[in-house]
Amino acid sequence: MTVTPPSRLATTVERASAALGRRRGRLLHPAGRSFTGEMMIWGTPGPPTGARLLDDPGRYRATVRLSKGTPTPGSWPDVLGLAMRLHRDGDHPFDLLVSSSGAAPVLRNLPLPRRDFTGTYTSIMGYRVGRRRIWLAALADPDSVGLGRSLGTVAAATRADTPRLVLAVASAVGPWRPVGQISFGAELDAEEDAALAFDPVRNLPPDLRVAGPLAWLREHTYRGSRRARGANAQSGGSAATTV
Repeated sequence: MTVTPPSRLATTVERASAALGRRRGRLLHPAGRSFTGEMMIWGTPGPPTGARLLDDPGRYRATVRLSKGTPTPGSWPDVLGLAMRLHRDGDHPFDLLVSSSGAAPVLRNLPLPRRDFTGTYTSIMGYRVGRRRIWLAALADPDSVGLGRSLGTVAAATRADTPRLVLAVASAVGPWRPVGQISFGAELDAEEDAALAFDPVRNLPPDLRVAGPLAWLREHTYRGSRRARGANAQSGGSAATTV
């Protein structure tokens, strides 16, 4: 049996993703809305995770994008996505991506279609911190205005108020521990949204690395999609002031 070398397989995946991207535009989560934002990190309650981004209190300018994975029409169920770019003065950004999922341990590894943009989003894949693995989530904030069931209602919510979601961390089977919040500000225009490109594998702190069998596939699929759009791993993102 002939075994395809990893480098050749990676090239094949990237070329296929680029070819599809040239036909469809943005390959992954093509329909979405992008916004200015702010990430507030309160710090980890209880034992630290070992990732400074989550353990140390901080405040970051952010660009956030909510999207539909397929996309389905209007308010039809879909795998919803939330991408968060944390801007750092004089250095490359951090990109955190989560998808609609379940909060329970058995469900936090599975992307689940949903109607409402207010709900549980998880990293699906775990992150490796030293010898440990953790999962990230964006959870509904009970004190925040809702985001509704369509991209249009999401945009309307940001015009009327400042929606928020709670950032949380957990082990594979442990409870979610709130560590911060993400706030949504002004909507970016369509051109800025189209230029925005994320890299959920390489745009991470050195002490927080993606883990699991899908990490490799995600890395090369995103790279091919960016190539099709003429974007790089740090393209786009608002330099506006925090909300």
